[in-house]
Amino acid sequence: KIGRILAVDRLCLGVRPGECFGLLGVNGAGKTSTFKMLTGDESTTGGEAFVNGHSVLKELLQVQQSLGYCPQCDALFDELTAREHLQLYTRLRGISWKDEARVVKWALEKLELTKYADKPAGTYSGGNKRKLSTAIALIGYPAFIFLDEPTTGMDPKARRFLWNLILDLIKTGRSVVLTSHSMEECEALCTRLAIMVNGRLRCLGSIQHLKNRFGDGYMITVRTKSSQSVKDVVRFFNRNFPEAMLKERHHTKVQYQLKSEHISLAQVFSKMEQVSGVLGIEDYSVSQTTLDNVFVNFAKKQSDNLEQQETEPPSALQSPLGCLLSLLRPRSAPTELRALVADEPEDLDTEDEGLISFEEERAQLSFNTDTLC
Repeated sequence: KIGRILAVDRLCLGVRPGECFGLLGVNGAGKTSTFKMLTGDESTTGGEAFVNGHSVLKELLQVQQSLGYCPQCDALFDELTAREHLQLYTRLRGISWKDEARVVKWALEKLELTKYADKPAGTYSGGNKRKLSTAIALIGYPAFIFLDEPTTGMDPKARRFLWNLILDLIKTGRSVVLTSHSMEECEALCTRLAIMVNGRLRCLGSIQHLKNRFGDGYMITVRTKSSQSVKDVVRFFNRNFPEAMLKERHHTKVQYQLKSEHISLAQVFSKMEQVSGVLGIEDYSVSQTTLDNVFVNFAKKQSDNLEQQETEPPSALQSPLGCLLSLLRPRSAPTELRALVADEPEDLDTEDEGLISFEEERAQLSFNTDTLC
């Protein structure tokens, strides 16, 4: 909590061993703040979290021994080489002197940094800096790894390489939580996703669950030969698909979303084929709603909330006396992990209808329902 702003509010989830969990949200949603609290970079004003059964508030040293962290901004020394960085962190991790050279060599080879090993980090490209930050996160074989936008600045080849590395880590039983703005990356790596809006979870589940829950139906994209033909296509959709929602309209392109409950896929293709030559349609496509569409819908909610806060009159803000009285109100005891229920189930859509329950011995990372901020 910063002033009156709750950076992370009522975050409630668990991550299993051997799972890649995606934490999504626009800039300012609270993803990095969550990582910083779990790693001890930021102090919390309420709530509790456990990593491998250790309390973040009471046993931070034991928690940090189980964590590997690749921050959003590369925490590197420009004058040190990759080898020197890794040597430094092996010593900080408490790895024995006799194993140091082997661990450093393993990390350099694992991230394909061998040919840059003795060059200063300040001369690296953005992609190689991200590789080095990831290599540092892997030092000490941590059970839990936080990756905050790990592929930012990487070329497609390096990105694919890191994806394969993450998949290999999961196979060894280690857990990975990553943030990313690439929906392709999340679909390739994550078994479950959560989307944060203004510091709170708005949905949680598998990728297919989120698509079905928030993107049910088809996306119909039509490209025309001229801008005049676009108007004819719009009139056609208004007559034949009155339930369709116009999502995009550009010079020679329109995109509609259509609920699958209103019409079958065969009927869509049949009607489009009948008019494709008449309306001057160059090409069209019909696809399932993508994860990008789901993410954009939630991103709009954050933007709408920010606009509402900016236009909120000063009188609506809580007075100093109100703040004092709220602090004096008794707070309920934090709920244990064995029965984690969202305070407002209608705001949190999961595959378990608002209930997230993981047995304590199966959850490697967990939060309670009290405010974690």
